[in-house]
Amino acid sequence: MSSNDFSRAALVQEQCQALRGEQHRLSPEQLKSALQVLGDWQLIDTELVRECRFSDYYHSIAFVNALAFIAHAQDHHPDLSVHYNRVQVRFSTHDVGGISRNDLICAARVDQLLA
Repeated sequence: MSSNDFSRAALVQEQCQALRGEQHRLSPEQLKSALQVLGDWQLIDTELVRECRFSDYYHSIAFVNALAFIAHAQDHHPDLSVHYNRVQVRFSTHDVGGISRNDLICAARVDQLLA
């Protein structure tokens, strides 16, 4: 998998797949390439994390509802911390013990939602 495989446009066109096993975990080099594309995301421990800020609670919850629709459609669900004017989104793939391509697909879809 090269860095060319990590364009936002390509990622949002993909669908998450059921992944099990460490062979689907992204390598440190792959993560570095992906984070260059997904600039607003950070690697914290074994999670891909983004904090999204909004003007008020209504917009925070509207974002959470839209994200829930995406997560359900992809069958890949983030951990969320919801606050008055911000939402922290955390993706990881528990069945691979770290970050997988599914996390990148969903992160790119979050970016698209926020654009």
